[in-house]
Amino acid sequence: MNKTHPKHDIYVAIADPTRRKIIRLLADADELPLHELTAQFQIGRTAVSKHLAILKETDLVINRKLGRETRYRLNAAPLQEVKDWLSFYEKFWNERATLLKKILEE
Repeated sequence: MNKTHPKHDIYVAIADPTRRKIIRLLADADELPLHELTAQFQIGRTAVSKHLAILKETDLVINRKLGRETRYRLNAAPLQEVKDWLSFYEKFWNERATLLKKILEE
């Protein structure tokens, strides 16, 4: 990790609705070029590129050059951290719901 420009936090990366939409679009496709991603938003190419850069820094997005075009694809592996974090709270709420059900049945 570069100390002058550390990788972005995965939670910061997915906090933005535009980046979540990019993740969703890439999840639904093998790869997409920048111009196809940009067409899905009401923001410019530069803004989409900045969002992609943040997603790349968290390793959520991988890019490759194909001629003059850059194509992007999703790498969902970093989302495992989010899933693991949420699973604790899922267990917490399931236990609370079970307890509430038991209390209501009594």
